[in-house]
Amino acid sequence: MNGQMTVVPVERIERAILSIRGEKVMLDSDLAVIYSVPTKVLNQAVKRNLSRFPPDFMFQLTEKEKTEVVTNCDHLAQLKFSPYLPSAFTEHGALMLANVLNSERAAQTSVQVVRAFVRLRQMLASNAELARKLAALENKYDAQFKVVFDAIRQLMSPPGRPKREIGFHVKYDDDKPRSKWRQ
Repeated sequence: MNGQMTVVPVERIERAILSIRGEKVMLDSDLAVIYSVPTKVLNQAVKRNLSRFPPDFMFQLTEKEKTEVVTNCDHLAQLKFSPYLPSAFTEHGALMLANVLNSERAAQTSVQVVRAFVRLRQMLASNAELARKLAALENKYDAQFKVVFDAIRQLMSPPGRPKREIGFHVKYDDDKPRSKWRQ
């Protein structure tokens, strides 16, 4: 290498962003990989600077949340056997962590972390905008395309089954099925 560090791609960081308690967060183990430090060192730095990590920057997962994360995220399988509950960092917590780690690698990578969170917000906003436009189109053209919508609904409904007679049928010599009860 020529003295230049390789920065983690934004896509790799985006895959590490999880939704827990309604917040977009990254776990301490993922941040440790991204910032190229052992998880233990990262957590020690946090403990030395706890005043910089209020609850809206960082929180500890419950045992149930840990189990759910391990179950749903293959890359976090190693957490299954850890006796510790992982810490979750919001966007602001992840940036504060870069300041606490105070390394060149952390400074460079924090820019990528910000970009990943910004990109995620943009994608969520564009999906919400698309849903609003679709709803507006549906409302606007509902009257004009009522026949089409009705036809689609009719095609979507399950076909009606013919009514079956109660009892059993007996065949007579003329091969016409007749109900035994109607003789």
